[in-house]
Amino acid sequence: MTIHSLNPRPDQYSYVFGGREPLLSVRPGDIVEVSTEDCFGGRVTKPHDVPSQIVPFAELNPVSGPIEVLGAEPGDVLAVHFVSIIPARSYAISSTFPFFGALSATHETAMLHEPLEERVWFYDIDLKAWTATFRAQNSDFTLALPLDPMHGTVGVAPASGEVRLVVTPSTHGGNMDTPEARAGTTLYLPVNVAGAMLSLGDGHARQGEGEVCGTGLESAMNSVIAIDLIKGSAIPWPRLESDDFIMSTGSARPLEDAFRISQKDLVGWTSELTGLDTLDAYQLVSQMGLAPAANVCDPNYTMVAKLPKWTLKKAEVFGGIHDRLRALAAEYSASQ
Repeated sequence: MTIHSLNPRPDQYSYVFGGREPLLSVRPGDIVEVSTEDCFGGRVTKPHDVPSQIVPFAELNPVSGPIEVLGAEPGDVLAVHFVSIIPARSYAISSTFPFFGALSATHETAMLHEPLEERVWFYDIDLKAWTATFRAQNSDFTLALPLDPMHGTVGVAPASGEVRLVVTPSTHGGNMDTPEARAGTTLYLPVNVAGAMLSLGDGHARQGEGEVCGTGLESAMNSVIAIDLIKGSAIPWPRLESDDFIMSTGSARPLEDAFRISQKDLVGWTSELTGLDTLDAYQLVSQMGLAPAANVCDPNYTMVAKLPKWTLKKAEVFGGIHDRLRALAAEYSASQ
């Protein structure tokens, strides 16, 4: 087991997927300990800071990487297993943002009303209690929320030399903002260029499904990922696997198209794993599937389609790579 560290300097963070030289090269089966900055680049430090005045839109969501995976070629699948995701600071930040969020006018949903008030909430993080404390600003209401850390932005270089801003999720991954990208889950990404060029960031100490106001509990993270490669198994969209579910994603606008993409991919994947024909798989997914919203605020929306793994009757997913990475994660944890 080879362990690498990636701790980028501020000038090394990336704001795009594609078109960047790697900061690190690894081999399949390697572990990477990686630090990531919050979506504001660490620039919002006080409740009275106004994010839109401090952070230009093009500098939101800095990501750490790219990480080159040696041997990765177009048509392969990159497996990224989240071993651990731990908030790196004693606080997390959430905010409302002008012309951003699901319940506000945006640049694409034009309205005459004024933008929502830009308000910032600081959450105290207690790693020992594993909580983040919500404090209302206009009352004495407080509530300790359980931590559920995840990475909102994870992706690889797009195909055909394209360079994409990190905030737009698509087939390469990106700012999908799904709470399913938590410790213990394996994310599968289609490889589009040699080396895959993996980057990640946008840690959330927790986030509700949909990221309705446009921000989670934005937090710098110290994370550990295990990386592997599935040769010659091209997938059209990012997928995830946990101990209990297989999951497909779709990112598009309008929201129903993101829903359709994720559901179609899950039906096809279910058919492939079980040997069911398309309509039988469609029926099974229709009765047993779940459909959590990942984000309904980004330039593309992201939906997730989930199916319990027990319905697959022990079908092996990608040769059992999730279980192997779980074992590697356990070996790493035992060595620390």
